[in-house]
Amino acid sequence: MNILTNKLKEVIMAVLPITLIVLILNFTVAPIERDLLWRFLVGAIFIIIGLTIFLFGADIGVQPLGSLMGSALTKKKKLWIIIVFGLILGFLISVAEPDLQVLAQQVSQVTSGALSQLSLVIVVSLGVGVMVMVGLLRIIFQISLSRLLTIMYGIIFVISIFAPIEFLGIAFDAGGATTGSMTVPFILALGLGVSSAQGGKQSEEDSFGLVGLASTGPMLGVLTMSLFSKVKRLTGSLPSHAGPIKGIIQPFIHKIPITLMEVALALLPLLILFCIFQVFFFKLSRKQFIKILKGLGYTFIGFVLFLIGVNAGFMEAGTAIGYTAASLSNNWVVIPIGFVLGFTVIFAEPAVYVLNEQIEDVTSGHIKKRVILYTLSIGVAIAVGLSMLRTLTPSIQLWHYLLPGYLIAIILSHFTPKIFVGIAFDSGGVASGPMTATFILAFAQGVAESIEGANVLLDAFGVIAMVALTPLIALQLLGLVYERKATKKGVEESGTRSN
Repeated sequence: MNILTNKLKEVIMAVLPITLIVLILNFTVAPIERDLLWRFLVGAIFIIIGLTIFLFGADIGVQPLGSLMGSALTKKKKLWIIIVFGLILGFLISVAEPDLQVLAQQVSQVTSGALSQLSLVIVVSLGVGVMVMVGLLRIIFQISLSRLLTIMYGIIFVISIFAPIEFLGIAFDAGGATTGSMTVPFILALGLGVSSAQGGKQSEEDSFGLVGLASTGPMLGVLTMSLFSKVKRLTGSLPSHAGPIKGIIQPFIHKIPITLMEVALALLPLLILFCIFQVFFFKLSRKQFIKILKGLGYTFIGFVLFLIGVNAGFMEAGTAIGYTAASLSNNWVVIPIGFVLGFTVIFAEPAVYVLNEQIEDVTSGHIKKRVILYTLSIGVAIAVGLSMLRTLTPSIQLWHYLLPGYLIAIILSHFTPKIFVGIAFDSGGVASGPMTATFILAFAQGVAESIEGANVLLDAFGVIAMVALTPLIALQLLGLVYERKATKKGVEESGTRSN
C-alpha cells in the first residue's frame, strides 16, 4: 500500500503542471468551450488514477516478465531461439502498442485512407521485430552500440533521399510512437534479462540501447514501404466530424469499449507468451506465477483508465488550444506555448518513470532519475518549440532539423560514456509516449490547421520525431558532463593522496 501511495504522489506532481498550464491558457490567450474544459479536467483525474495503477502493475508484472524472458532465452544458448523469439516478441508487442494504433489511425484519417491503419501497423511492427532481434544479438556478440546505430541511421538517411518527402514525418514519428507505455517496460526488461544472463563488465552498459535500436525499425520500414508504394504524393487536413459527441461524461463512456479492446489486444500477446514460457522455460512457483498475473491485471486496469483520460479529455483540448492560439494576430505565441507544454508533458509519460527507475537501479543510484527527468524535459521542450517555429515558417522543412540533429547524436555516441549512449537512445523512445502521441500531436495539428498555407500532414506530423531526437543529444551531453566530473574528482583524489 505504501508503494501505491508513493506512486500516487509522484503521478499527481507529474500531471498537475500540464493541467495548470492548460487552465492558464484557457483563461488567457486560448479559451476553449466549457464542456471541453470540464472533459479535460475529468480526463486529468482518469490519468492520475490510471497512471498510478499502471506503474504499480508494470513494477510487479510487465518488467519481471520481460526480464525473465530475456534471461530464459539467453540461458538456452541456442542462437535460432533468440532470433525467432526476438522477432516474434518485437512484432507482437508492437502490433499491440496503443500509441502506434493512435498514430496509424491519425495518419489514415488525415490522408483519407491513402495510407491504411492496418498496413502502417504491420510494416512498423515488422521493423520493430527485426530490430529487437538485432538488438538481442548485439548484446550476445557484444557489438558496439554506437557503431550499430551509426550504420542504421546511415541507411535511414540514404533511403530518405529517395523517399517522397510526405513520408518523412510519418516514418520518424512511427519510430517514436512505437516505443510507448506497453512496449518500453517490456523491451527494457528484455534487454536487462539478456545482458544480466551474459554477465561480465559490460552487462550494465548493455542493459540500455535496445529501445533505441527498436525505434530505427519503424523508420526503415515506412521509408522502404514508400519506395515500393504506389502512393507517391500525400496531402492531408484534419477530418471534419459532422456530429461530435457533446457533454462531459458521454465521451468517456463512448471511449470505454474501444479502449478496453485496445488494451486487451495489447496485453493478450504478453499473456499468451507468458503461459508458453511458463510451460517450456520458466516453471515458476504458483505464488510467482499468480503475482505476475496480478501485475498484468493492474497494468490492464491502469492503462484503460489512462487512455480513456487521454483520448476523451486531453486530445481534443490539445487540438482546440493549438487552433485558438495559432488564430491570434500574434501567432508566434505558439512557440513559447509549445516549449512550456513540451517541458511539462514529459512528466506525465508512463514509460519515462519506468526507464528512470531502471537507470537508478542498474547504476546503484549513481545516475539520479531526477537529473535524467529534467534533462529529458528540457530536450522535449526545445523539440516542441522548434516544431512550432517550423509550422510558422514555410521555408523550414523537417529534414533541416533531423539531418543535423541525428548527425550530432551519432557523432556524440562515439565520445559519450557507453552507458549514456544506451540511455540517451532509449530516452528518445520513451519521451514520445501516449501523451506526446495524443496531446502534443493534437496541439501541433490544431496549429497547422489554423495557419494559412500550412499542411497538417507535412507540418504537424514530425513533432513526435523531434521529441524522439532532442533527448539523444541532451542526455549524451549530460553523459559528457558526468564523465568530466568523474575525471575531475579522480584527479583531485589522486592529488590528495599524493600530498
